[in-house]
Amino acid sequence: MFLKAYFPLEYMVATINNFGGFYSTELYVHEARMHGGIIEAPCVNKSFNETIIIGKHIYLGFMFLHGLEVKTIKKLLLDREEHGAFKSLDDCIERLSISVEQIAILIKINAFRFTGGINKRELLWEAHLKISKTVVEDHVINLFETKRIDYKTPELPSSALEDAFDALELLGFTLCNPFSLLEQTAVQPLRALQLPKFKNRNISIEGYLVTTKNTVTSSGKYMHFGTFLDYDGNFIDTVHFPPVASKYPFRGKGIYTITGKVIEEFDCITIEVVTMEKLAVIQDPRYSDLPPKFITNTNRRIG
Repeated sequence: MFLKAYFPLEYMVATINNFGGFYSTELYVHEARMHGGIIEAPCVNKSFNETIIIGKHIYLGFMFLHGLEVKTIKKLLLDREEHGAFKSLDDCIERLSISVEQIAILIKINAFRFTGGINKRELLWEAHLKISKTVVEDHVINLFETKRIDYKTPELPSSALEDAFDALELLGFTLCNPFSLLEQTAVQPLRALQLPKFKNRNISIEGYLVTTKNTVTSSGKYMHFGTFLDYDGNFIDTVHFPPVASKYPFRGKGIYTITGKVIEEFDCITIEVVTMEKLAVIQDPRYSDLPPKFITNTNRRIG
């Protein structure tokens, strides 16, 4: 508790490396951000296997990337320790003998963002051109540096929305505000910190589902307790009695419009849910057949 009280960011980093505690890893990443931490996606020049903290910057560890092999992580870290930071994608390809599938994971999570003006869609194109799809063998040290062919890649636009869906695929959660991915802009102005003003009144509020707890009543019927985050990142607690639990079930991770009565017990504010509806998210822009201008919220600020 001392560490949590006086060194909250370090505590959150330790919990993240434990793959969460009572809640998922995503929630502790969120809590670190709420305590002033600056969350950084994995970076080939900064990150390690585990999540680390430098000042207020928290670099997520390679071990959280779905599909990234342990041998790839070990090879990258060993080469970086022996030969220093990577200068470019070409430099990484030259020094590490890894498959195009493995380098693609690093590119998609924006681990080569230090390259500056080249966006990751163009880097993916380059990687597929420059790396053979045959079985990768251990790197053989050459006497002279091999000059790679400099392919002319087309201009491939990349958006913050694509970054969000890449993170969702590779980390299991986005690094932006999940409300940014709604198909329609959030319409409920109410926030969690305002709920005490509405005690014993019916309200509607939008919340991002964090976790649920299921229990059984004395009559054998199921009821639930829910924990959500509002748009500002503050907690919303809900109770779902059996009639509501059966009529309005949880439909997985996402944002819900919650309508119910605000109640206070033992200084704790809870919403006694009456109705609940899951809100639609935008189409994944990476796979949508629609032109970008037809994808809702493509130009919305992601944060």
